Amino acid sequence: MRLARTGAQLALALSALVLSAPSAVAAPSGDVRVNPGLAAPGSTVTVTTTACGAETYGKGESVAGGPFHLFAGDRPGVLVGRFTLPSDAAPGTDTVTLKCPPRIKQTVTYRISATPNGAVEAGFGWAAGADGGTDGGSGVAYGAGALGLAAAGLLIAGRRRAVAARNTA
Repeated sequence: MRLARTGAQLALALSALVLSAPSAVAAPSGDVRVNPGLAAPGSTVTVTTTACGAETYGKGESVAGGPFHLFAGDRPGVLVGRFTLPSDAAPGTDTVTLKCPPRIKQTVTYRISATPNGAVEAGFGWAAGADGGTDGGSGVAYGAGALGLAAAGLLIAGRRRAVAARNTA
């Protein structure tokens, strides 16, 4: 019975992988790459392109970050440009437009993330107190204890069912 369940689970996982393959194959190869694809305000964004061919110079402009220049990269035919997002950049998408002589123009978008302000609340209180210690350590201890008790209860219930099944057979 276990083998049948494992086979069904394996078939489900493989079918999900196969169904996602056509979208990966159909994705455009892309001549422009933005790194990171999810940038935080105040961070430096790097744009790499092979769309300009043999050119060694180009110009770029980000709606949020402003104009920047593209210079020859470490490989032939690759141009690289960098710009810094302002610290007050609004979260969402940003569009980058690249222009190379004579009439090459490429546009790409990437996402700008929202910057968390201070510690992140995770459900057990703040991550760090004003003194640098942890507030909410007792909440973590209570949660771990509750999980341990639940696991012990499941173990005992499972063993009782196994013993009862053996005694009735």
